[in-house]
Amino acid sequence: MPTFQTTDNTVLAYQDYGTGTPIVFVAGWSLYSDMWEYQVPFFLEHGYRCVMVDRRGHGRSDRASNGYDIDTRADDLAELIEHLDLREVILVAHSAGGGEVVRYLNRHGQDRVQRIALLAPAIPFMCRTADNPVGVPIELLEASNAQLRADRPKWFADRAQGYFATHLGVNVSAAVIDEEMKRCLSASPYAVDVMQRALFTTDHRADVAAVTVPMLLLHGLPDQSIPIEVSSREAVKLAPHAVLKEYPDAGHGLYISHAAQVNSDILEFLKN
Repeated sequence: MPTFQTTDNTVLAYQDYGTGTPIVFVAGWSLYSDMWEYQVPFFLEHGYRCVMVDRRGHGRSDRASNGYDIDTRADDLAELIEHLDLREVILVAHSAGGGEVVRYLNRHGQDRVQRIALLAPAIPFMCRTADNPVGVPIELLEASNAQLRADRPKWFADRAQGYFATHLGVNVSAAVIDEEMKRCLSASPYAVDVMQRALFTTDHRADVAAVTVPMLLLHGLPDQSIPIEVSSREAVKLAPHAVLKEYPDAGHGLYISHAAQVNSDILEFLKN
């Protein structure tokens, strides 16, 4: 598996398949590049180059002692794009990856990017404050973080069914659910802990408002991890070129449970 070294000497692993217009996939919180196994073959067959990175602390990348703040993670994405000298890039991200994408655009410019597609993104600002009354109360976020620290495997197990909205009849096999939970548990516990808090307390409103490239937002109505009312419905109001498509029965794991629809919607967005 190829790697590159960042400016702070962290080695990041990535996957690179195909030729053509590059799509860079950015994984969600606690996940790594293999989460995109239901997207990559589809887009390769449609003539795209597919690049995926394991962020620091995840997958096959170094478990660095620092650098899990949003700015460093956005810089890591920039270094991958520059390392491969990618142009006319399409960025596709899930959950916390959405924050990394919009922060990357704000910190490093949009010259290399032609458009972005964000799946259930944790933007623009998840935490309730005086000027963000739709957000989630900080007490709930802190309680969740405490539970994660106390028993990380149980935290993920308790949320596995809701992650895919199987309670609504969505058909995801037990084997697939188990595999995805293993991916989540494979990440550095420290990285997961730090990133969970950052995911909910980082204000991306200025980042989202500054995006000038076309943006597609895909989000499930019953998403229990990143409620749509707090995230995508607010983001679409801020981004001048954003379009939101809502899935009535999709949970946070829509990239698996609704892979065919997700792939089709992204492809249509890229073709238009």
